Amino acid sequence: MDVTVFSTKAYDRRFLDEANAAKGAPHRMRYLDVRLTEESALLAAGTSAICAFVNDVLDRPVLTRLAAGGTKMLALRSAGFNHVDLAAANELGIAVGRVPAYSPDAVAEHTVGLILTLNRKIHRAYARVREGNFALEGLLGFDLKGRTAGVVGAGKIGTAVARILAGFGCRILVHDPAPTPEICVAGAEIVDLQTLLASSDIVTLHCPLTPETRHLIDGNALSLVKRGVMLINTGRGALVDTRALIEGLKTGVIGYLGLDVYEEEGDLFFENLSDEILQDDLFARLLTFPNVLITGHQAFFTVEAMTAIAATTIDNLTCFEKDQRPRHPVVASARSSAVGGSGNG
Repeated sequence: MDVTVFSTKAYDRRFLDEANAAKGAPHRMRYLDVRLTEESALLAAGTSAICAFVNDVLDRPVLTRLAAGGTKMLALRSAGFNHVDLAAANELGIAVGRVPAYSPDAVAEHTVGLILTLNRKIHRAYARVREGNFALEGLLGFDLKGRTAGVVGAGKIGTAVARILAGFGCRILVHDPAPTPEICVAGAEIVDLQTLLASSDIVTLHCPLTPETRHLIDGNALSLVKRGVMLINTGRGALVDTRALIEGLKTGVIGYLGLDVYEEEGDLFFENLSDEILQDDLFARLLTFPNVLITGHQAFFTVEAMTAIAATTIDNLTCFEKDQRPRHPVVASARSSAVGGSGNG
């Protein structure tokens, strides 16, 4: 099957080519480095399937243009699908497949890496030592043992985070409408969101982005948290209200902020913009705080995760070619109001 792959980096091509070759190279992959938009959708004309990533635009106008060009399947290289107009895809006869799970440990371990780095000021200490400054002022941290960590979203990633933090000796609180048995085995206490926010020293977000979870952490939510709370988001950027975060940082309500995702990341992440002036004033403001650590949507980025994403993507394409249905389909009814777990990619 002919497949046009958007938002391609060298690593995407490497893993997709390896996965395709492992199955006998059944698909002809055409790689484009541009993001999928209404304008670039024209580049997919004549191909049966497209492969898209988290910051590609997949709204009704784009899908309409793709359908007019002959696209019958959309293969997402991600677990999340909040950027896809599923109703439009269904009306246009475009099947949508995703990667429901790849390596929850990759995202969980990155989450804990952000927690440790923020707490012990490792990023600041690294910069100091390279300049010959070995002073300890301003680098004071706290023991994780005995602290309370609140995990919002008890899917595979949230469960993995809970297990790791339990190993540090943290008390674990979890909010999820449908907690899994695995999260309970990890020793977590299931609580409502208000209790979690009010009781946690660390709050980490691992839920999907739905209309109900959009800006889950806003000014009202921050009015409930402990002063000086550590907030981590490796889920979806729009789970938090960026303006509310900035106000929380300015007032000291947020003592530590770790982000691997950002609400308007589409024009920033996955690109080298080091020679350009940032045009996003809110993002630039976040970078001015010494207690903020931001990574560019890399929590998923391990060999194991990339291998699994590529293999599942090729499998979705192959199943669609044979049966007109991807192995892991997404349908319009898949949007849920539940807080349950979601991937980073």
